[in-house]
Amino acid sequence: MSNIIDKIDSEQLKKEVASFNVGDSVKIHTRVIEGDKERIQIFAGIIISHKGAGLNEAFTVRKISYGEGVERVFPVHSPKVAKIEVTKSGKVRRARLHYLRGRKGKQAMTVKEQAYAEA
Repeated sequence: MSNIIDKIDSEQLKKEVASFNVGDSVKIHTRVIEGDKERIQIFAGIIISHKGAGLNEAFTVRKISYGEGVERVFPVHSPKVAKIEVTKSGKVRRARLHYLRGRKGKQAMTVKEQAYAEA
């Protein structure tokens, strides 16, 4: 029984998923269907949490829109998510960045940027 469920789950998984972490600034390209037309809509923000595994894997993205905080939860392997584009890598020491909810203005979207060591 378990093998059948695992097989079905593995068929639903996306083959190529961009690697991202909590604290990264991302652009999520989502497919939006309006009537008989389909278009791509971009939701740009910072990843504040990442949870689940396998087919149930999801992440939460937060942005400030017209002075109001907006959060959306995206399933990683959803067919509605066309592409995940990492714009900036963030350096954080927490698994959940819910403390960003209490910040206002530019501080609400500010996380230290990942510094890469050159060899």
